[in-house]
This record gives sequence, structure tokens and C-alpha cells, in this order.
Amino acid sequence: QVQDLIEAEQKLRNTIKEINKTANERFTETFSRIRENFIKVFNMLFQEDDHCDLVLQDNSDDPLDQKIEIIAKPRGKRPTNIEQLSGGEKTLTAIALLFAIYLVKPSPFCILDEVDAPLDDANIERFTNLLKQFSGETQFIVITHNKKTMNRSEVMYGVTMPETGVSKLVGVRLDDSKMAS
Repeated sequence: QVQDLIEAEQKLRNTIKEINKTANERFTETFSRIRENFIKVFNMLFQEDDHCDLVLQDNSDDPLDQKIEIIAKPRGKRPTNIEQLSGGEKTLTAIALLFAIYLVKPSPFCILDEVDAPLDDANIERFTNLLKQFSGETQFIVITHNKKTMNRSEVMYGVTMPETGVSKLVGVRLDDSKMAS
């Protein structure tokens, strides 16, 4: 029985070692793909020569225990950390990271709730252009109060209350010529 317990312990340790190895390999591979996507999407939202990166901090031998640093340096700014960016720049950086993760394993639809709220008109244009570029493979459902975002949509839904306590869903398909402007 003691020998059986020793063998079981060794099998368990080998299994744990194999699981850790597989998890580290998958994490490293996925992180690399997300990093590449982040740089691509960031440059779509900002400018081609703007710098961004995702970096694993070297505080552990295990990649699963390492912290991830987000580097974003748009339009000639050289902030020492992401907190020094404007609200719109932070939002666009977060959107770039969100899409970078999403692109690793895309789905047929994506719901975005008020992600455009902190954006000014110029950044709304960048955001809606990004949605348009990815809308061939994914249907985006965007919850927004922004008129420019609504103007760029193909279909718009709203909820009205024609009488107290009764909600009604209203849908409007916008024509394609309006979207091109």
C-alpha cells in the first residue's frame, strides 16, 4: 500500500507538471497573438507610427504569475504610464485591447455597452470605422447615446413608452447611403 501511494503521488506530480507545461505554452502562444493584434488594432485607431505594446513583467519564471504592462504612446506623447493619457486615449487603448483579445477567437456577434461614451467626435469616427472594418465577420450590437455612433449604424433599435408602464421596441433600418457619409 505504501508503494501504491508513492506511485500515485508520482503520477499526480507528473500530471500537475504536464498541466502546468500545457497552460504555460497556451498562455504564451495566446499572449503573443493578443500582443500582435493589440499593435495592429491600436495602429488602426491611432496612427501607424504610434507605439504600443503588451509586456510581461519579469518578476517570475512562471508566465501565469507575471504582470502584464500595457504601453500606449499615441500622437507624439511619451507618457510614463497609461494613467497620463486623456480619457479618449485611454478608451481607445482599452478598445484596442478588447478587440485584440476578441480577435484571438472571434464570435458571430459582440455587444458593446456605452464604450463610446468618453470619446470626442474625432475618436467616435475612428471607433465606428473600426466597427465597420470588423462587421463583415461579426454583428456588433452597440448600446449608445452618441448621435454620431447611431448615425453610422445600419439598424437602430429604441425603446419607447407610449403609455405609463408599457414599453415598446421600435426598429429602423437606415439606408446604406447615409452610412457612407
